[in-house]
Formats: sequence, C-alpha cells, structure tokens
Amino acid sequence: MSDIIVAVDGPAGSGKSSVSKEAARRLGYAYLDTGAAYRALAWHCLDEGVDLDDPAGVLERAQQWDYAIGMDPDRYFVRVGGEDITADIREPRVSAVVSAVARVPEVREVLTAMFRELADEHPAPGVIIEGRDITTVVAPHAQVRVLLTAAAEARMARRSAELSTESAEATAQQLAARDAQDSRVVDFMNAAEGVTTLDSTELDFEQTVQSLIDIVRSGA
Repeated sequence: MSDIIVAVDGPAGSGKSSVSKEAARRLGYAYLDTGAAYRALAWHCLDEGVDLDDPAGVLERAQQWDYAIGMDPDRYFVRVGGEDITADIREPRVSAVVSAVARVPEVREVLTAMFRELADEHPAPGVIIEGRDITTVVAPHAQVRVLLTAAAEARMARRSAELSTESAEATAQQLAARDAQDSRVVDFMNAAEGVTTLDSTELDFEQTVQSLIDIVRSGA
C-alpha cells in the first residue's frame, strides 16, 4: 500500500498529465491518470454501440468492463478487454464525447472507487493521482493536494503545440467547451481549502515539474 498520496487537479491544458507523470518518475512514485479511465469508458461505449445519452447504459458498462492502466511512469498503457487503446482514447471522436460519460454521477462514483482501490493497492511508496476532482472527491485526505493551473492563453498555446494538426482557434474552442461541460460536475478552477495552487503561466515544463516536486517534499 502506498504511504503518500499526492492529489493534483486542474483545467484542460494545464499540464496535469505530463507534469504529474514526470514528477512521479523523479520521486519514484506511481502515476494514476484518472482522465484516461473516462476516455477509455467513452471509447468502450462507442466501440460497443452504447447510447451515450443513456446514463443507465453507460453505468452498466462502467460496472462490467475490463479496464487496466499502467501506473509505472515509464510503462504507461491503457487497456480495455486486454486491447491496448493508449493512443485510441486521444482520438477526436473520443474527446468529443468523453464529457457525456464523465458527467454521469453514478459513473463517477464507480470510477472514483476504482481509483481509490488502484492507489491503495499499489506497492510504490507514493502515488500521484491527477484529474478534475482529485483534491476534493477522489482523495480529499491526501497528504499533498495541488491545483495546477495556468492562464487560459497559456493553456491554449500548450494544447495547440500538442495538436499540431488543429488550428489555434479550434483548440481554444475545444478547451473552452471541455471546461464548460466538466465544470457542471466539479469545480477544478478554484483551489479548495487546504489545497496549494501551482500557477504555471510563467513557468516552463522543467520549472513546473520541480515546483510540484518541491511541494510534495515539503508536504509529504
């Protein structure tokens, strides 16, 4: 069982995944990408022809599917039914519908329980869990809780750099739409009481990673 849990929240394009994964690597911790589960479930529903406007149907899949994720920062993978879908869950068709899955309260309850179990059972000395509601719902009692954020302009520029095939305008629209949809379910833009805010607007990747590591070492 992991002794230290680090909870990291933040909006789309804030660098949660890349920063958390690298910080976990350097600390010798495990890394849990919770957003991947919602994407994988959305992919699974699309693959199985489940109506995403039917919450009961989505919940049934969430209760029965065979999901696995690599929590070693150097061996990251996402699988459903033994099939590697690490790249597939980043497809635009999945991104367009993942919020329909994530906004179902009962689905979030099922996946939250799964996240806690994965973190509790992992043998690494610590686990960095990142997502939308980690500091308030998934791991509200984590030893370290961080809101990783950045100005909208910085987040859009970073996401545009990742998605070189899409225009800056399209990227901005996607980020705004995703944040608007998900904010109906959870507040990931404001730090809850006891949560440390890490604003990376003026920081590069290396500086952001080191800042997170410093927060972990001072709080763990």
